Amino acid sequence: MLSYPDIDPVAISLGPFQVHWYGLMYVVGFVAALFLGRRRAERIGLTRDDIGDLIFYAAIGVVVGGRLGYALFYGMSQWLADPLWIFRVWDGGMSFHGGLVGVLLAALWFARKKGLAFITLTDFVAPLVPIGLGAGRIGNFINHELPGRITGLPWGMPFPHMGPEPRHPSSLYEALLEGAVLFVVLWWVSARPRRRGLVSGLFLVLYGTFRFLVEFVRLPDAHIGYLAFGWVTMGMLLTLPMIAAGIALIAWSRRQPVDAEV
Repeated sequence: MLSYPDIDPVAISLGPFQVHWYGLMYVVGFVAALFLGRRRAERIGLTRDDIGDLIFYAAIGVVVGGRLGYALFYGMSQWLADPLWIFRVWDGGMSFHGGLVGVLLAALWFARKKGLAFITLTDFVAPLVPIGLGAGRIGNFINHELPGRITGLPWGMPFPHMGPEPRHPSSLYEALLEGAVLFVVLWWVSARPRRRGLVSGLFLVLYGTFRFLVEFVRLPDAHIGYLAFGWVTMGMLLTLPMIAAGIALIAWSRRQPVDAEV
C-alpha cells in the first residue's frame, strides 16, 4: 500500500489571493497546446498568431462548457443550493464531455472564420488536447477528487477523509491513459499521411474506451451513485455516444483521400 502524498491543493497563497494546483493544471494544458499547435500551424495554413486565437477560444469553450456540463450532469442540486458555486472553478468540478462540446463549438466558429473544413481543424486540434487532459487529472488527484474503489493491489492508497482502506488512484490511471498514451498515439498518427477524420475518430474512440474502463475502478459521484446493475455510472453512459461517433468517423474517413499535408 502506498501513502497518499500530502500536497496542499493551494499552490500559492498571498493573503486572500490563492492559486490552486487545479487551476495551474489548466494553464499547463493550454500552454502545451499553444506550443504544439504552433509547431504544426503551417500544415493547415495558419499563423502562430492564429494558434494563439484558437487556443484562447478553445480555453473559453473548455471552462464554460466544462463547468456547465458538470452542473447539468453531476451538480444540479449543488448549483441550485448555491448559485455562486458555478463560478468557483478552482474548487474542482469540471465535465470533460461538457468541455468537449465547448471546444467543438469554438472550433466550428474558428473554422468558419478562417475558411477551414471543420474536420481538418478537429484533426489538427485533437493531438493538442491530451496533455491538458492528463494535467487536469493530476489536478483532480491533488484536489482529493475521483477516488477509486477499495483494492488490495500494492499501489492502492488511502484517500483523505475516506478511511484507512487503500483505493485505486483512478485519477492517475486517467492521467496515464487519457494524457500520456492518448497523446503518443495521436501525435504519432497525425505526423504521417492519413485520411481526413481518422485522428478525430481515434480521439473519440480511445478517450471513450479509456474512460469507460477506468469507471470500473472509480467511485461514482456520491450523490448520483450507480445508475444500473450496480456498476453502470454516468461517466460510462456519457462515453458511449463518443465511442459510437468515433467509430462512425473512422469509417467515414476510410472513404476520404489520403491527405499528406494536415
